[in-house]
Amino acid sequence: MSVLLAGLTSCSESYNIQGSSSVSSLDGSKLYLKAVQGDSVESIDSCEVVHGKFKFTGALDTTMMVNLFMDDRPLMMPIVLEQGEITVRIDNSSRKVSGTPLNERLYAFIDQHNQLSNRMNELEHRESQMLLDGIDEQEIAAQLSVEAEKIAMEEDTLVTNFIINNSDNVLGTGVFMMITAGLEYPVLTPQIEHIMSQASDAFKNDKYVKKYYEAATELQAKLQGMDAAASTPASEPSDSVVQNILNGKE
Repeated sequence: MSVLLAGLTSCSESYNIQGSSSVSSLDGSKLYLKAVQGDSVESIDSCEVVHGKFKFTGALDTTMMVNLFMDDRPLMMPIVLEQGEITVRIDNSSRKVSGTPLNERLYAFIDQHNQLSNRMNELEHRESQMLLDGIDEQEIAAQLSVEAEKIAMEEDTLVTNFIINNSDNVLGTGVFMMITAGLEYPVLTPQIEHIMSQASDAFKNDKYVKKYYEAATELQAKLQGMDAAASTPASEPSDSVVQNILNGKE
């Protein structure tokens, strides 16, 4: 009987997203939940925005991270599909997902990351003001570069710790995908090396993570081999060299 009840409970799990928006351009448009499936992006669910309201609901086979799209345009809003009542709020100045544990954790992280981004952007405004105040450019660079490096280190620590601490759930792999998807080619940074040394086995064996790490490791080995064979000092590889290696031509 307990096995049967467990099976019924599993089958009854579902996600329920209640959304609202004050952005007039979204009204009447179609929204999609899309997720990376293998090498493509697949639509999971869709709905229409009516008078600033929208709703997604469906069966939940497994917890996953998806992104919100308006037609083919990403709205840069990751959402964790998990059991419970999920609330999505879209305004002109902010976007927020709340109501369930992983979404609360994700958007607390995003808020912290946005604060660091705002601090970095503020340095540009300060530079302009300091120039207007007649401060020497070298003095400005010396002062602001120290602050920029500090913010960059805070951002690195925030992202690294978040991925490692969530390497046993979809947040770890989801944020890892976010920080690597925009790279021109797979690269092994000290940050990624540290993450791979500390993350869970489940994270390391994730299909996207494993493929990325293997490709980055192979590329780095080939570049190091080329540097060792060259008679000139090692330098940053050109895009054409990297692409030839990725295409198996080197």
